[in-house]
Amino acid sequence: MNLDLIDYFQFEFMQRALISALVVGLCAPAVGVFLVQKRLALIGDGLGHIALTGVAIGFLTGTAPMWTTLAVTVAASIVMELLRSHSKTSGDVALAMMFYGGIAGGVYLTGIASDKGVANLQQYLFGSLLTAGWSEVWTIVIGGALVATLMLVLRPWLTAICADEQYARASGLPVAALNLLLLVTTAVTVSVSMRAVGLLLVSALLVIPVVTVQQFTRSFKATMFAAMGAGFLIAGAGVLASAARDVPPGSTIVLLGVAAFVVTALIAALTRRIRRTRRAHLPPEGEPLEVELPTKA
Repeated sequence: MNLDLIDYFQFEFMQRALISALVVGLCAPAVGVFLVQKRLALIGDGLGHIALTGVAIGFLTGTAPMWTTLAVTVAASIVMELLRSHSKTSGDVALAMMFYGGIAGGVYLTGIASDKGVANLQQYLFGSLLTAGWSEVWTIVIGGALVATLMLVLRPWLTAICADEQYARASGLPVAALNLLLLVTTAVTVSVSMRAVGLLLVSALLVIPVVTVQQFTRSFKATMFAAMGAGFLIAGAGVLASAARDVPPGSTIVLLGVAAFVVTALIAALTRRIRRTRRAHLPPEGEPLEVELPTKA
């Protein structure tokens, strides 16, 4: 049966996939812009790895994996921030512990769950938008709306701690609470995004739209809103492309995002080169331009 692209969306599973992807594409960059600025771009990967433990706990307990993943990733983000701020453990070491502990815990518990015949990590590792039910879609919508709203409301404060944490602390801002809130919000984003792109790819939607628009934006506010728009478009285009080619939506979304970054990076580099060339041919500042006047016959 041959279907036009628009005809695919007469099916409910495609409608659910598109709604979920658009919400995740909009909310993930809203968090990612602060993570990139604080040089915590890999935090999504760290939480994605430890989320494997949450998924495995869901298998073992018979609970919806999204809720157990949310609980585990939020707890891990709190522990990480406490280690970073109240111990001699640096942020990168704490993140490494999350990588190793999350993978080990997930593999160990999944092995136990496999013995009971209930383990199926594939849809959580790489995303499975097409099998998400309406209850999961509404969870993604509500979680994504809360994340985006919180980031927009707290944008001035979060921008301040990203720009200069010491100055923000001296100004009386609750820096520790804001850092903790940012990590907890990242954990929520990872949990609601895992059905869209999968735990192993979730960091892509946090980072790629942000670094893509950074090629041209000049202010934090512009970067945030442009990244949210880029994430929205990339996620939507990924679902459409996956329907047209009959390929997994999660990986398609990420590949389109990477392609968008490469194209914009090349355009930005070419634009900067042209500007440098033009400046090189301009006379020094203060020196008048030489104008050749026509001579009389």
